[in-house]
Amino acid sequence: MSTQVEGPAGRSLRVYEAGDPAGPMVLAHHGTPADGQLFAPWARDAEARGMRLVSYDRPGYGGSTPHEGRSVADAAADAAAIADALGVERFATWGISGGGPHALACAALLPDRVVGVASLAGVAPFDAPGLNYFSGMGHDNIVEFGAAMQGREAIEPMARAMAEEMVGATPEGLIDLMRTLVSPLDVAVLGAELGAYWAACMPEVFRQGAVGWIDDDLVFLEPFGFDCGDVAVPALVWHGRHDLFVPVAHGEWLARSIPGAEARITIDDGHLTLIANRIPAVHEWLLARF
Repeated sequence: MSTQVEGPAGRSLRVYEAGDPAGPMVLAHHGTPADGQLFAPWARDAEARGMRLVSYDRPGYGGSTPHEGRSVADAAADAAAIADALGVERFATWGISGGGPHALACAALLPDRVVGVASLAGVAPFDAPGLNYFSGMGHDNIVEFGAAMQGREAIEPMARAMAEEMVGATPEGLIDLMRTLVSPLDVAVLGAELGAYWAACMPEVFRQGAVGWIDDDLVFLEPFGFDCGDVAVPALVWHGRHDLFVPVAHGEWLARSIPGAEARITIDDGHLTLIANRIPAVHEWLLARF
């Protein structure tokens, strides 16, 4: 089920729901590039747990109005608008990959509303002290961030071309497009239910072109707008050692920098395996925080 919610400054946000509308709310932040369409196993898990699973398209993706000049921190105001529209005061939140810092923004900036946060394969700040941002990263993402570092005029044509290739690609085609990023563990899950889901999402992900992806890449290179050390709610950091999209050093840095964070640095995960296999455990962890 999806609906449109009015966000800050009159922007429209497309919101998706599954599970029990009367249950505790968990807000999911999708990766980069992706949208808020819910993976069927997540929806089934939400239903089984009696929780209300909510997600949304970040600005510029799917059915959400682009937000020119946005920062990671702006996700907190969008999340608050969604929760208000749904009549929810307190909620938990998780984010995967590029959604990770957006979930952390909610935790840092809405401490009276967020009961717990999970960052899965999450991106660390570009200026994080002591972090080699690119070490262990697959070649394609190094090239992509290298273009983003040159500015919008460099990343825009690259992102548009990649988006055109991803729309209509089969799961096998997506593997080929991301060959330097997918570990054997990730190839295995893309060959199963996750690959079909992701491929089916692509036309909607890029319905407005690549603007959401471009804006994501640019905001990751700027200050997030909050300090990870300001996250005062219970936090879970989960990262796979075989992650080539966002190297494990990012997760290790976040785990050190978020006060009291619980770290799960797993040897049998890549990047996409967290999406495919770990969300039920994340839901269990978050629901215990209500």
